[in-house]
Amino acid sequence: MTGTSGGASAEAKSENTPAKSGTPGQAASAAPGSATTGSATDGREVVFSVRELWKVFGPKAERIPQDASLAELSAAELRERTGCTAAVRDVSFDVHKGEVFVVMGLSGSGKSTLVRCLTRLVEPTSGGLAMDGEDVRAMDRTALRELRRHRASMVFQHFGLLPHRTVLDNVAYGLEIQGMGKAERREKAAAMVAKVGLDGLEQRRPGQLSGGQQQRVGLARALATDPEVLLFDEPFSALDPLIRRDMQEEVVRLHREEGRTMVFITHDLSEALRLGDRIALMRDGRIVQLGTPEEIVGSPADDYVRDFVRDVPREQVLSVRRAMRPAREGEAEQGPALRPGTLISEAIEAVVRSGGTVRVVEDGRCLGVVDHACLLDVVARLDQPGPRDEVAA
Repeated sequence: MTGTSGGASAEAKSENTPAKSGTPGQAASAAPGSATTGSATDGREVVFSVRELWKVFGPKAERIPQDASLAELSAAELRERTGCTAAVRDVSFDVHKGEVFVVMGLSGSGKSTLVRCLTRLVEPTSGGLAMDGEDVRAMDRTALRELRRHRASMVFQHFGLLPHRTVLDNVAYGLEIQGMGKAERREKAAAMVAKVGLDGLEQRRPGQLSGGQQQRVGLARALATDPEVLLFDEPFSALDPLIRRDMQEEVVRLHREEGRTMVFITHDLSEALRLGDRIALMRDGRIVQLGTPEEIVGSPADDYVRDFVRDVPREQVLSVRRAMRPAREGEAEQGPALRPGTLISEAIEAVVRSGGTVRVVEDGRCLGVVDHACLLDVVARLDQPGPRDEVAA
Protein backbone atom coordinates (compact mmCIF):
# COMPACT_ATOMS: atom_id res chain seq x y z
CA MET A 1 0.00 0.00 0.00
CA THR A 2 1.12 3.50 -0.63
CA GLY A 3 -0.06 6.81 0.76
CA THR A 4 0.35 10.53 0.28
CA SER A 5 -0.65 13.61 2.17
CA GLY A 6 -2.49 15.11 -0.78
CA GLY A 7 -0.24 18.17 -0.78
CA ALA A 8 -1.34 19.33 2.68
CA SER A 9 1.35 19.81 5.28
CA ALA A 10 1.56 17.37 8.16
CA GLU A 11 1.44 20.37 10.48
CA ALA A 12 -2.09 21.23 9.40
CA LYS A 13 -3.23 17.68 10.09
CA SER A 14 -1.44 17.39 13.42
CA GLU A 15 -3.58 20.19 14.87
CA ASN A 16 -6.33 17.59 15.24
CA THR A 17 -4.96 15.36 17.99
CA PRO A 18 -6.75 12.32 19.36
CA ALA A 19 -9.51 13.14 21.83
CA LYS A 20 -8.68 12.50 25.48
CA SER A 21 -5.77 10.27 24.66
CA GLY A 22 -3.11 9.59 27.22
CA THR A 23 -0.84 7.91 24.68
CA PRO A 24 -0.18 9.56 21.30
CA GLY A 25 -2.32 8.06 18.58
CA GLN A 26 -4.37 5.86 20.93
CA ALA A 27 -8.14 5.75 21.32
CA ALA A 28 -9.34 6.64 24.80
CA SER A 29 -12.07 5.49 27.10
CA ALA A 30 -14.84 7.65 28.52
CA ALA A 31 -17.49 7.52 31.19
CA PRO A 32 -19.76 4.53 30.60
CA GLY A 33 -22.61 5.27 28.20
CA SER A 34 -21.98 9.02 28.32
CA ALA A 35 -21.46 11.45 25.46
CA THR A 36 -19.97 14.93 25.41
CA THR A 37 -22.24 17.94 25.28
CA GLY A 38 -20.83 19.82 22.34
CA SER A 39 -17.22 20.79 23.03
CA ALA A 40 -14.00 18.86 23.52
CA THR A 41 -11.73 19.39 26.52
CA ASP A 42 -9.47 21.59 24.36
CA GLY A 43 -12.40 23.88 23.41
CA ARG A 44 -13.03 22.55 19.91
CA GLU A 45 -16.67 22.05 18.99
CA VAL A 46 -17.78 18.43 18.87
CA VAL A 47 -20.29 17.34 16.23
CA PHE A 48 -20.52 13.62 16.94
CA SER A 49 -19.67 12.18 20.34
CA VAL A 50 -19.54 8.39 20.59
CA ARG A 51 -19.03 6.60 23.89
CA GLU A 52 -18.66 2.86 24.47
CA LEU A 53 -20.84 2.09 21.46
CA TRP A 54 -21.77 -1.50 20.67
CA LYS A 55 -23.67 -3.05 17.79
CA VAL A 56 -24.33 -6.74 18.20
CA PHE A 57 -26.30 -8.83 15.73
CA GLY A 58 -28.00 -12.00 16.91
CA PRO A 59 -30.29 -13.40 19.61
CA LYS A 60 -30.43 -11.50 22.92
CA ALA A 61 -27.79 -9.11 21.63
CA GLU A 62 -28.21 -6.66 24.51
CA ARG A 63 -26.65 -9.12 26.99
CA ILE A 64 -23.25 -9.12 25.24
CA PRO A 65 -22.01 -5.62 26.26
CA GLN A 66 -23.31 -6.15 29.81
CA ASP A 67 -21.50 -9.44 30.41
CA ALA A 68 -17.74 -8.98 30.67
CA SER A 69 -17.12 -12.70 30.13
CA LEU A 70 -18.89 -12.47 26.75
CA ALA A 71 -17.68 -9.01 25.77
CA GLU A 72 -14.04 -10.11 25.84
CA LEU A 73 -14.53 -13.16 23.65
CA SER A 74 -13.02 -13.23 20.17
CA ALA A 75 -15.40 -12.97 17.22
CA ALA A 76 -15.25 -16.72 16.58
CA GLU A 77 -15.74 -17.64 20.24
CA LEU A 78 -18.66 -15.23 20.57
CA ARG A 79 -20.43 -16.73 17.56
CA GLU A 80 -19.85 -20.26 18.84
CA ARG A 81 -21.13 -19.58 22.36
CA THR A 82 -23.99 -17.16 21.68
CA GLY A 83 -24.76 -17.10 17.96
CA CYS A 84 -24.07 -13.36 17.99
CA THR A 85 -21.71 -11.16 15.99
CA ALA A 86 -20.30 -7.98 17.54
CA ALA A 87 -19.83 -5.67 14.55
CA VAL A 88 -18.91 -2.66 16.73
CA ARG A 89 -17.23 -3.24 20.10
CA ASP A 90 -16.91 -0.60 22.81
CA VAL A 91 -16.02 2.26 20.44
CA SER A 92 -15.43 5.82 21.70
CA PHE A 93 -14.39 8.93 19.78
CA ASP A 94 -15.35 12.55 19.00
CA VAL A 95 -15.72 14.12 15.57
CA HIS A 96 -14.80 17.80 15.67
CA LYS A 97 -16.48 20.51 13.66
CA GLY A 98 -14.81 21.07 10.29
CA GLU A 99 -12.56 18.01 10.31
CA VAL A 100 -12.36 15.04 7.97
CA PHE A 101 -12.58 12.03 10.27
CA VAL A 102 -11.67 8.81 8.49
CA VAL A 103 -12.65 5.35 9.73
CA MET A 104 -10.47 2.75 8.07
CA GLY A 105 -10.33 -1.03 8.21
CA LEU A 106 -10.45 -4.21 6.21
CA SER A 107 -13.67 -5.92 5.18
CA GLY A 108 -15.57 -7.08 8.27
CA SER A 109 -13.84 -4.64 10.63
CA GLY A 110 -17.13 -2.87 11.48
CA LYS A 111 -16.48 0.47 9.82
CA SER A 112 -19.63 0.61 7.65
CA THR A 113 -21.82 -0.56 10.54
CA LEU A 114 -20.30 2.19 12.68
CA VAL A 115 -21.08 5.03 10.25
CA ARG A 116 -24.66 3.76 9.89
CA CYS A 117 -25.02 3.82 13.67
CA LEU A 118 -24.28 7.56 13.70
CA THR A 119 -27.71 8.35 12.22
CA ARG A 120 -29.33 5.11 13.45
CA LEU A 121 -29.70 3.61 10.01
CA VAL A 122 -28.40 0.71 12.06
CA GLU A 123 -29.70 0.77 15.64
CA PRO A 124 -26.88 0.60 18.24
CA THR A 125 -27.15 -2.10 20.88
CA SER A 126 -25.74 0.01 23.71
CA GLY A 127 -23.57 3.03 24.43
CA GLY A 128 -23.74 6.81 24.11
CA LEU A 129 -24.27 8.68 20.83
CA ALA A 130 -24.77 12.44 20.58
CA MET A 131 -24.84 14.99 17.75
CA ASP A 132 -24.27 18.62 18.73
CA GLY A 133 -24.95 17.59 22.31
CA GLU A 134 -28.31 15.97 21.52
CA ASP A 135 -28.81 12.33 22.45
CA VAL A 136 -29.34 10.62 19.11
CA ARG A 137 -30.38 7.34 20.72
CA ALA A 138 -33.22 9.14 22.54
CA MET A 139 -34.60 10.81 19.39
CA ASP A 140 -38.11 9.89 18.31
CA ARG A 141 -38.99 9.19 14.68
CA THR A 142 -39.71 12.85 13.90
CA ALA A 143 -36.40 14.11 15.32
CA LEU A 144 -34.49 11.29 13.64
CA ARG A 145 -36.11 12.03 10.28
CA GLU A 146 -35.16 15.70 10.72
CA LEU A 147 -31.55 14.72 11.44
CA ARG A 148 -31.33 12.58 8.31
CA ARG A 149 -33.04 15.12 6.05
CA HIS A 150 -31.32 18.29 7.17
CA ARG A 151 -28.27 17.69 9.38
CA ALA A 152 -26.44 14.67 7.97
CA SER A 153 -26.28 13.33 4.41
CA MET A 154 -24.87 9.99 3.29
CA VAL A 155 -22.89 9.27 0.12
CA PHE A 156 -22.92 5.52 -0.57
CA GLN A 157 -20.62 3.22 -2.53
CA HIS A 158 -23.56 2.22 -4.74
CA PHE A 159 -24.79 5.51 -6.09
CA GLY A 160 -28.52 4.93 -5.48
CA LEU A 161 -29.56 7.22 -8.32
CA LEU A 162 -33.10 7.07 -9.69
CA PRO A 163 -32.66 5.81 -13.28
CA HIS A 164 -35.82 7.49 -14.64
CA ARG A 165 -34.81 10.94 -13.36
CA THR A 166 -32.41 13.42 -14.89
CA VAL A 167 -29.21 14.49 -13.19
CA LEU A 168 -30.88 17.70 -12.07
CA ASP A 169 -33.90 15.93 -10.58
CA ASN A 170 -31.73 13.33 -8.87
CA VAL A 171 -29.73 16.11 -7.20
CA ALA A 172 -32.96 17.87 -6.22
CA TYR A 173 -34.53 14.74 -4.74
CA GLY A 174 -33.57 15.44 -1.11
CA LEU A 175 -34.95 18.97 -1.41
CA GLU A 176 -38.18 17.55 -2.84
CA ILE A 177 -38.48 15.27 0.20
CA GLN A 178 -38.01 18.33 2.40
CA GLY A 179 -41.02 19.95 0.67
CA MET A 180 -39.16 22.68 -1.22
CA GLY A 181 -40.94 24.13 -4.28
CA LYS A 182 -39.94 22.89 -7.73
CA ALA A 183 -38.41 26.13 -9.02
CA GLU A 184 -36.37 26.74 -5.87
CA ARG A 185 -35.09 23.19 -5.57
CA ARG A 186 -34.07 23.05 -9.23
CA GLU A 187 -32.18 26.30 -8.82
CA LYS A 188 -30.31 24.93 -5.81
CA ALA A 189 -29.72 21.63 -7.59
CA ALA A 190 -28.26 23.42 -10.62
CA ALA A 191 -25.79 25.21 -8.34
CA MET A 192 -24.70 21.88 -6.83
CA VAL A 193 -24.34 20.29 -10.29
CA ALA A 194 -21.99 23.12 -11.23
CA LYS A 195 -20.09 22.79 -7.93
CA VAL A 196 -19.17 19.16 -8.65
CA GLY A 197 -18.21 19.86 -12.28
CA LEU A 198 -21.19 18.45 -14.17
CA ASP A 199 -22.27 21.60 -16.03
CA GLY A 200 -24.08 20.74 -19.24
CA LEU A 201 -25.13 17.26 -18.08
CA GLU A 202 -28.21 18.34 -16.13
CA GLN A 203 -30.70 16.64 -18.47
CA ARG A 204 -28.90 13.32 -18.85
CA ARG A 205 -30.12 10.13 -17.18
CA PRO A 206 -27.79 8.15 -14.86
CA GLY A 207 -27.38 5.43 -17.49
CA GLN A 208 -25.78 8.00 -19.80
CA LEU A 209 -23.03 8.84 -17.29
CA SER A 210 -19.70 7.25 -16.39
CA GLY A 211 -19.15 5.78 -12.92
CA GLY A 212 -17.26 8.86 -11.79
CA GLN A 213 -19.97 11.16 -13.09
CA GLN A 214 -22.64 9.13 -11.31
CA GLN A 215 -20.74 9.43 -8.04
CA ARG A 216 -20.50 13.19 -8.58
CA VAL A 217 -24.30 13.24 -8.88
CA GLY A 218 -24.51 11.37 -5.58
CA LEU A 219 -22.15 13.90 -3.99
CA ALA A 220 -24.13 16.84 -5.38
CA ARG A 221 -27.36 15.30 -4.05
CA ALA A 222 -25.82 15.05 -0.57
CA LEU A 223 -24.58 18.66 -0.74
CA ALA A 224 -27.89 20.05 -1.99
CA THR A 225 -29.60 19.78 1.40
CA ASP A 226 -26.72 21.79 2.96
CA PRO A 227 -26.09 19.27 5.75
CA GLU A 228 -23.87 19.95 8.72
CA VAL A 229 -22.10 16.62 8.19
CA LEU A 230 -21.36 14.51 5.12
CA LEU A 231 -21.05 10.77 5.74
CA PHE A 232 -19.18 8.79 3.07
CA ASP A 233 -19.44 5.00 3.10
CA GLU A 234 -16.65 3.76 0.81
CA PRO A 235 -18.00 5.97 -1.99
CA PHE A 236 -15.12 5.50 -4.44
CA SER A 237 -14.19 1.83 -3.97
CA ALA A 238 -16.00 0.71 -7.15
CA LEU A 239 -14.33 3.33 -9.35
CA ASP A 240 -11.29 2.94 -11.59
CA PRO A 241 -8.03 4.21 -10.01
CA LEU A 242 -7.78 7.44 -12.04
CA ILE A 243 -11.45 8.31 -11.50
CA ARG A 244 -11.06 7.43 -7.83
CA ARG A 245 -8.18 9.88 -7.49
CA ASP A 246 -10.21 12.59 -9.25
CA MET A 247 -13.03 12.08 -6.75
CA GLN A 248 -10.61 12.21 -3.82
CA GLU A 249 -9.35 15.53 -5.14
CA GLU A 250 -12.96 16.69 -5.43
CA VAL A 251 -13.54 15.90 -1.74
CA VAL A 252 -10.33 17.72 -0.79
CA ARG A 253 -11.41 20.75 -2.83
CA LEU A 254 -14.91 20.84 -1.38
CA HIS A 255 -13.59 20.57 2.15
CA ARG A 256 -11.06 23.34 1.52
CA GLU A 257 -13.77 25.61 0.11
CA GLU A 258 -16.57 24.84 2.59
CA GLY A 259 -14.92 23.47 5.72
CA ARG A 260 -17.80 21.04 6.14
CA THR A 261 -17.46 18.23 8.69
CA MET A 262 -16.94 14.86 6.99
CA VAL A 263 -16.87 11.27 8.22
CA PHE A 264 -15.25 9.08 5.57
CA ILE A 265 -15.24 5.27 5.55
CA THR A 266 -12.59 3.44 3.52
CA HIS A 267 -10.53 0.25 3.37
CA ASP A 268 -7.79 2.05 1.40
CA LEU A 269 -4.87 3.33 3.48
CA SER A 270 -3.65 5.75 0.81
CA GLU A 271 -7.14 7.26 0.63
CA ALA A 272 -7.28 7.58 4.41
CA LEU A 273 -3.89 9.32 4.56
CA ARG A 274 -4.79 11.61 1.68
CA LEU A 275 -8.14 12.76 3.07
CA GLY A 276 -8.07 12.42 6.84
CA ASP A 277 -7.29 14.97 9.52
CA ARG A 278 -7.58 12.05 11.92
CA ILE A 279 -7.89 8.33 11.27
CA ALA A 280 -9.57 5.65 13.37
CA LEU A 281 -8.18 2.25 12.38
CA MET A 282 -10.59 -0.61 13.14
CA ARG A 283 -10.11 -4.33 13.57
CA ASP A 284 -12.77 -6.84 14.63
CA GLY A 285 -15.17 -4.07 15.64
CA ARG A 286 -12.69 -2.17 17.82
CA ILE A 287 -10.62 0.97 17.22
CA VAL A 288 -7.02 -0.18 17.56
CA GLN A 289 -5.53 3.28 16.98
CA LEU A 290 -6.87 6.80 16.57
CA GLY A 291 -4.61 9.65 15.52
CA THR A 292 -3.38 11.96 12.81
CA PRO A 293 -1.84 10.43 9.68
CA GLU A 294 1.59 11.32 11.07
CA GLU A 295 0.85 9.56 14.37
CA ILE A 296 -0.52 6.46 12.65
CA VAL A 297 2.47 6.13 10.32
CA GLY A 298 5.15 7.38 12.70
CA SER A 299 4.00 5.69 15.92
CA PRO A 300 1.94 2.59 15.12
CA ALA A 301 0.17 1.26 18.21
CA ASP A 302 0.83 -2.44 17.61
CA ASP A 303 2.06 -4.98 15.09
CA TYR A 304 -1.27 -4.93 13.23
CA VAL A 305 -1.02 -1.19 12.57
CA ARG A 306 2.69 -1.49 11.86
CA ASP A 307 1.97 -4.05 9.13
CA PHE A 308 -0.74 -1.77 7.72
CA VAL A 309 1.62 1.18 7.26
CA ARG A 310 4.76 -0.77 6.37
CA ASP A 311 4.78 0.26 2.70
CA VAL A 312 3.75 3.90 3.17
CA PRO A 313 6.32 6.41 1.81
CA ARG A 314 7.09 8.00 5.18
CA GLU A 315 8.61 11.11 3.63
CA GLN A 316 5.18 11.99 2.18
CA VAL A 317 3.41 11.78 5.57
CA LEU A 318 5.90 12.62 8.34
CA SER A 319 7.12 16.13 9.13
CA VAL A 320 10.50 17.56 10.04
CA ARG A 321 9.28 17.89 13.62
CA ARG A 322 9.84 14.15 13.90
CA ALA A 323 13.23 14.18 12.15
CA MET A 324 14.93 17.25 13.65
CA ARG A 325 17.82 17.13 16.11
CA PRO A 326 19.09 19.80 18.55
CA ALA A 327 21.06 22.61 16.93
CA ARG A 328 24.78 22.64 17.55
CA GLU A 329 26.83 25.79 18.07
CA GLY A 330 26.26 28.26 15.25
CA GLU A 331 23.49 26.23 13.53
CA ALA A 332 20.51 28.03 15.10
CA GLU A 333 21.41 31.53 13.95
CA GLN A 334 21.78 31.24 10.20
CA GLY A 335 20.82 29.26 7.15
CA PRO A 336 17.52 28.31 5.46
CA ALA A 337 14.45 27.79 7.64
CA LEU A 338 11.47 25.45 7.45
CA ARG A 339 8.23 25.31 9.42
CA PRO A 340 7.81 22.34 11.82
CA GLY A 341 4.99 20.93 9.69
CA THR A 342 7.03 20.76 6.49
CA LEU A 343 6.98 17.28 5.02
CA ILE A 344 10.24 15.36 4.95
CA SER A 345 9.98 15.05 1.17
CA GLU A 346 10.14 18.85 0.92
CA ALA A 347 12.87 19.09 3.55
CA ILE A 348 15.10 16.69 1.59
CA GLU A 349 15.07 19.09 -1.34
CA ALA A 350 15.87 22.04 0.96
CA VAL A 351 18.82 20.19 2.53
CA VAL A 352 20.18 19.23 -0.88
CA ARG A 353 19.96 22.84 -2.05
CA SER A 354 21.63 24.20 1.09
CA GLY A 355 24.40 21.64 1.15
CA GLY A 356 24.22 21.51 4.94
CA THR A 357 21.75 21.86 7.79
CA VAL A 358 18.37 23.55 7.60
CA ARG A 359 16.74 25.15 10.63
CA VAL A 360 13.24 24.28 11.87
CA VAL A 361 11.72 27.57 13.01
CA GLU A 362 8.41 28.44 14.69
CA ASP A 363 7.41 31.94 15.81
CA GLY A 364 10.97 33.14 15.28
CA ARG A 365 12.45 30.44 17.52
CA CYS A 366 14.71 27.66 16.27
CA LEU A 367 13.32 24.33 17.47
CA GLY A 368 16.10 22.27 15.95
CA VAL A 369 17.79 21.47 12.66
CA VAL A 370 17.63 18.77 10.02
CA ASP A 371 20.40 17.42 7.82
CA HIS A 372 20.69 14.57 5.35
CA ALA A 373 21.48 12.02 8.07
CA CYS A 374 18.47 12.60 10.31
CA LEU A 375 16.10 12.82 7.34
CA LEU A 376 17.38 9.53 5.92
CA ASP A 377 17.03 7.90 9.34
CA VAL A 378 13.29 8.60 9.29
CA VAL A 379 12.81 7.53 5.67
CA ALA A 380 14.70 4.28 6.33
CA ARG A 381 12.82 3.72 9.62
CA LEU A 382 16.07 3.88 11.59
CA ASP A 383 14.28 6.20 14.04
CA GLN A 384 12.10 3.27 15.18
CA PRO A 385 13.08 0.41 17.50
CA GLY A 386 13.26 -2.87 15.65
CA PRO A 387 15.24 -6.05 15.11
CA ARG A 388 18.50 -4.18 14.55
CA ASP A 389 18.26 -2.76 18.10
CA GLU A 390 17.60 -6.21 19.55
CA VAL A 391 20.64 -7.59 17.75
CA ALA A 392 22.78 -4.69 18.96
CA ALA A 393 21.62 -5.32 22.51
